[in-house]
Amino acid sequence: MLNNLKKYNVILASNSPRRRELLGGLGIEYQVMTIPGIDESYPESLRGEEIPIHISQKKAEAYLQQMQDNDLIITADTIVYQDGMVLGKPADEAEAIKMLQLLSGHTHQVITGVSVVTKQKVKSFAVTTQVTFASLTDEEIHYYVQHYRPYDKAGSYGIQEWIGFIGVTGIEGSYFNVMGLPVQRLYTELKQLV
Repeated sequence: MLNNLKKYNVILASNSPRRRELLGGLGIEYQVMTIPGIDESYPESLRGEEIPIHISQKKAEAYLQQMQDNDLIITADTIVYQDGMVLGKPADEAEAIKMLQLLSGHTHQVITGVSVVTKQKVKSFAVTTQVTFASLTDEEIHYYVQHYRPYDKAGSYGIQEWIGFIGVTGIEGSYFNVMGLPVQRLYTELKQLV
């Protein structure tokens, strides 16, 4: 499958072990390359899907000068979005607890923006998944934060971890998108590459 990618050197520009696992699940040969310190800020006027698309494009731009003619670079950014507010990666335990308290008993969106970049073109898209949490007790939230330390995760949680097992009551859309990479849509986009 994806024989059209054989002419490309596929590069995943991400430190995320979850994105590596998910891209590997497509059966694609790829390598990982990361540039530290890429600015992930965005204009305050952006909303919803515009935010992670903007950030994924900024990440892609950081690699353009290093690109070879046959490189294909994949960048991604995931946000948790609730009531018009972005919940990014928590700075510390207190912020992680606060975020999970906000998500408890509510539905939020997990939005991943992806950019697929070659020397000839840039294709960017976003995928949104609705996730509903049960009402979590403070004890459950503290247990999760202390044992799983979700400081590298948007919204302070990993759906594939304990909190997802006990807290997620509903999901509408791609489960893998919530993990950080909408692999079905990415596969579809990669199939269309010439």
